[in-house]
Amino acid sequence: MTQPPIPAAVLPIVARAPGKCILFGEHAVVRGQPEVLLAIDLYTQVAIRPSPEWRLNGHIGPVAGHRYLQAAIHELWSNGTPLDVTVVSRIPKASGMGSSAAFVAGLAAAIGAAQGGVDRARLAQQVFTIERNAQGVGSPGDTSAAIAGGYLTLNTEVAAVGDPLWSVKADESRWTVRRIGDPGWVWVVAYSGLPKATGPKVRAVGERFASAEGPELLERFSDVATAGLRAMAQEDAPETGRLLDENQELLRTVGVSHPRLEALLDAARPAALGAKVTGAGGGGSIVALPKPGQETDLVRRLARAGAVPFATGPAAHGVELV
Repeated sequence: MTQPPIPAAVLPIVARAPGKCILFGEHAVVRGQPEVLLAIDLYTQVAIRPSPEWRLNGHIGPVAGHRYLQAAIHELWSNGTPLDVTVVSRIPKASGMGSSAAFVAGLAAAIGAAQGGVDRARLAQQVFTIERNAQGVGSPGDTSAAIAGGYLTLNTEVAAVGDPLWSVKADESRWTVRRIGDPGWVWVVAYSGLPKATGPKVRAVGERFASAEGPELLERFSDVATAGLRAMAQEDAPETGRLLDENQELLRTVGVSHPRLEALLDAARPAALGAKVTGAGGGGSIVALPKPGQETDLVRRLARAGAVPFATGPAAHGVELV
C-alpha cells in the first residue's frame, strides 16, 4: 500500500492522522530490537489558518506552554507568521495510543502542505525529530504509524515483511520501517483512565537494559516480536495471543505494568486469546486479541472493569489532508 505524498495546499488546511497500538517489542525497539504495531482507526484532526497571534483551540499565545507545538514550529514553520491551530481528537491523551504522534503528524502535514507539499519519508523524519525533541527519548514507531497507516514493523528482516518504507535516524541510532500484511483481525484497545508519561518510563527501562541482565532481556524481547510477526503472517490467532501474553511477562519484568492494568488484563482473559500493555506502560492502555465471536463480550468485560474500550482495526490511510 503505497500512499502519495502530502500535496501543496493553501491555508486554511485540515489534516488528520491515526493513533497507534504496539503489539510486540515496545521499549526494546529504542535499542534497535524489532517492534510490531498498527495504526488504529482513531484519529486526531488538526486545522491551521492565518491568525494575528498564535492560538491553540481558541486560546491566545499557548506556544511556549505546549512542547509539541513549540517543537514543530521551531522545526518546520519557516514562515514565522502566527497560526490559529485547532485540534479535535478521538485518541485519549497519555493513553499509550499515540495521541502526541498523531497531533504532530497532522500538524506537520498541514504545515508541509502550506509550504509546497512533502513526501512521506521526509515527513517521517521530521515528525519523529519533533516528537523526540519534545520527549527527549523514544523510537519512530508511533510517528511512522501515524504517517503510513496499516500494520508496520521496525528493525525486522524476515520473509514476512516487505521492502522498506523509509529509515529514520536520531543521533547514532537508525530504524528501518517496513509494511506487513493485515491478518484481518479485530483488536480491542482499552484505556485504563490512568495517564502515563512516556519519557520517564522509557528512561527507566533503558537503565534496566543497560544493566548486566540487559542483553538477555533484549534478546527475549526480540525473539517474541519476531515470533509474533511470523504468527501474524500465518494468520495464526491463537499463537499470536500466546505471544502477546509472553510479551506481557517481559513488560512485567522490566517494570512497566501497573495494578490497574493488571486488573484489566484479568478482566479481558476469559474473552481474549491474549492481552498485554501497549505503549510505555505505568498507566495508559492494554490491547487484547478477542477469541473468535467474543469481540462484544470482551468490550463489555473491559467496560465493566472501568476501562474505556475501543474495538478497532488498522487505519487504512496514514496522515492525509481532509
